[in-house]
Formats: sequence, C-alpha cells, structure tokens
Amino acid sequence: MSSDMHWTTRSARAGLRSLANFVWPQRSILTGERHHGDGVLTSEDFSRLTFLNGSGCRACGVPLELGYGPDSLCGACAAKAPKWDQARAAIAYDDVSRQAILELKHAGRRDGLSAMSNWMALAGRDILPDTDWLVPVPLHYQRLASRGFNQAAWLAQGVARKTGTLALVDALSRKRNTQSQGGLTARQRRRNVAGAFEVRQSRRGRIKGSTVTLVDDVLTTGSTLAACTKALKKAGAARVNVLVLARVVREADLTI
Repeated sequence: MSSDMHWTTRSARAGLRSLANFVWPQRSILTGERHHGDGVLTSEDFSRLTFLNGSGCRACGVPLELGYGPDSLCGACAAKAPKWDQARAAIAYDDVSRQAILELKHAGRRDGLSAMSNWMALAGRDILPDTDWLVPVPLHYQRLASRGFNQAAWLAQGVARKTGTLALVDALSRKRNTQSQGGLTARQRRRNVAGAFEVRQSRRGRIKGSTVTLVDDVLTTGSTLAACTKALKKAGAARVNVLVLARVVREADLTI
C-alpha cells in the first residue's frame, strides 16, 4: 500500500471514529455520563482517580506516608508477611473507582479494559520483566458458565498485550464453588477460600520453577490471592507476585 493510500485509510478511519463519537458519545467508566471525547474518561474523571502506580508497601501495595522508600513494608506486613512475595496495585478502590470496577466485575463492561491494562502495566513495571507467567484468579466453572467471562483473565490478557509478558489463563482452577467474598469478615474470607484452588495437572510443568504474577481486579483482605499463592507454590512456583487493578485502602470499602 502506498503512503498516500495508507494516509487516506487512516484519515477515513479517524473520520468514522469522530462521527461515531458524535452519534454515540462515549460513556465515562466512572460516572456513566456521556461525553464527546475520544476516551473512556474525561480529564476531570482522570484527575479524580487515586493512582497508586505500584508504590506503597512492597508486600501488599497499601499506600504509605511520604518519605518511605520503594522497599518499605507497612506495619502489618512487617509483623506477618503475606503468602506471596510482592504486590503492586494501580489505583485505589474507593468511591471514585467503584462503579468502573463493579461494572467490569459484574456486568462485563470491557470498554475500559485498555486503559485499566495500561495502569496495571505501569504499576507492575518493576515485577513484570522477571515474570514468566501472568496467571489470573479463576472462577469456578459453574460461575464462569453463568457469568460468561472472568474479568481477571481479561485483565491478565490485557497486561500481556501491553507488555509482551506471557499469560497462562487456565493455570489455576477453583475446585469449590465458594460463596461470594463480599460482606464477609477477613476471617470468614480465609475460611471460605481455604483449599479452594489448585494448579491444573497439565500446567504444572510450566509453573514449576517459574516466577508467577497473579492477576486480579481488587485486593481486599488478600484471602483469595493467598489461597492461590499457596496452590502455586505447592506446585513448585519459585516466586509468586501479585498485580491488581485496585487496592482497598479503607476498611469501609471491604464490602466488595
């Protein structure tokens, strides 16, 4: 294709996108309101998000006060280290980000995935180069059949496309159809998912000796991610890190 033709094709596509945005305006993933911009966020929306960018406690991702170094631990992790090795989170789960995350999680809204994957790739920029496999937290097959998608797998695939890191979306299976973690206490969450995960026999050869980055939408108490980590390390994973879209930073938001 000649350069003139290539330019004409690109111009035509841009024109169609502009026309589509005029006829069917974008809907903000944060507010649900229509706007005539090109993205899923307005500049005002973007400024309201709390970006963690992988900073904070290196073990759990919770924000730390200014002045702490990149290898700092929060008090809870210094007292008792998590099952996994390191954790990174892109944004805070709060009143601003809640709608976007819940619409991804429960309604399967995909139009924000590219932006969310970019945020996660930035947050995980120091752990992804050493990652052999991106592994999403799995759903039980009954829930997957009912819902029709696994948002953690979508995020893992999105980060894989952005960074070139390999995704192994079927490495883990959920043996029990556990009840939703929403509304449970930390202790109830741990009991709910204890022993619920295992590495598929067909994937054990790839997991053994590898560095795995577990991917999920939200880190709340960490019970689900800890149970997944235990299964991966039992199968021989050398290291297990965690990369999530959002991190709960207030106790009031633990209801997700």
